[in-house]
This record gives sequence, C-alpha cells and structure tokens, in this order.
Amino acid sequence: MKLYYAKGTISIAVAIALHEAGLQFEPVRLDFSAGDQNSPDYQAINPKGRVPALITDQGILTETGALLDYIADIAPQAGLRPSDPFQAAKMREAMYYLASTMHVNHAHKMRGHRWADQESSFADMKAKSVQTMTDSAAHVENHVLTGPYVLGEAFSLADAYLFVACNWLRGDGVRVSEFPRIAAFLETMRNRASVAQVIADDMI
Repeated sequence: MKLYYAKGTISIAVAIALHEAGLQFEPVRLDFSAGDQNSPDYQAINPKGRVPALITDQGILTETGALLDYIADIAPQAGLRPSDPFQAAKMREAMYYLASTMHVNHAHKMRGHRWADQESSFADMKAKSVQTMTDSAAHVENHVLTGPYVLGEAFSLADAYLFVACNWLRGDGVRVSEFPRIAAFLETMRNRASVAQVIADDMI
C-alpha cells in the first residue's frame, strides 16, 4: 500500500493505525505549501486535493474515517475496533465529532478561504479558532476521554484520530496544561511504538 500524507495533518492518524496493525506501506509526503495537492499527478489520485489517500491493490481510498475502518477490517487481529456494537459506536461517536467539529474548528485558523472571500473574514475566523478549539478541548477532556484512551483502558482507532487532533491544540493557542486528561493522553500515545515511529519519521 501507498499512503499519501502531509506532515502534521489528520492523515497521520492513518499512518499510526497502519503501524498498529503491523501493515507495510510506502509513505508519500505532499508539501501543501508548494501546492503538491493541486498537481495533476495528485489530482488524478484524489481530485479533492486533500490527504490522506491510500493506494491499495483494489483501488484508491480517501477520507480518514474510511481508511481507519478499512485497516481495522483487513487486520482484525490488531483489535483496533471493539467487537461490542455499543463500544464500536462510542468509538465512532468520538471520531465523527473530531471530523465534523474539531477538525473544522482547526481549519478555520488557516483555511478561511474555504468559507469566505474577504480578508477581514479570514482574520475573524482565525481569531475565533482559539475559542472554538478550546471548547473542543473541553469537550474531549470532559466527555470523550473515559480513561487513558477514548474507550477507557482499550486503544482503538479513535485514539489515533484524537492524538493528531490534540497535537494541534498548542499551535492553535490552547493551553493544554489546563486539560490534564488530554496532556496525559498525549504522553501515553507518544509512548506507543506506532506514534514513536511517525515522530521518528518526521510525519508529525
């Protein structure tokens, strides 16, 4: 498999899951500042111009949540998704919040052009992102993390997703020290071999 990613983006959650599953893959780094995502070659892979994109022997997959579920399906022995339906739904509840709310809050800081045309609007969205990301951190602290991980003692796909999203907090002006559960979660995740590997590979 071949994973197209950009440093520090949510695509790194997929790399973490691939390592957790023990699956071999070739990482291909895109430089967003150079416009790699808009190149004809990459547009042919993912016309959305986003990451991640995963090349498999059956074709191309995009969207982080879909890729994470695919990895859990092809490597069931890794136990990345709980077998209990309620726990699996709780895992996805966290992931969908990250995708629909926290990631969007983060994107408002640097990608206001997706929602507005006026420079003044961009500045307003960037300023507001500190509050919205702080609000997201509070939600994660109080309602998402139920133990060391999202599902208490058990690591799941949601933790790979959450690690990347929480890794954005300091850069978005959030005082992580005010959220002890998140701070402990980040430290716990950094001690996992999968996360240590993506850090060593300068992916995040």
